[in-house]
Amino acid sequence: MGAITTAVVAIAAVILGWITIEIACKPCLDKGREAIDHALDPNYDPDSSLIAPTPTPAQPLLDPNPPPPPAAKDV
Repeated sequence: MGAITTAVVAIAAVILGWITIEIACKPCLDKGREAIDHALDPNYDPDSSLIAPTPTPAQPLLDPNPPPPPAAKDV
């Protein structure tokens, strides 16, 4: 009975450890999995990602027609 308990505890520890690593390293693991998916995809063209997208006109940082300041009240 002790061997079964030890085996169950060991399996649970491995599963919890795996979940911990998946949660802690999620951004890094996602990038790696994406790279593997691209490498294994026969339709993926690595040169297509080098083509720069067409630039879009920049949005103005300031409003060209700002509202007038509030009028000062006489006290």
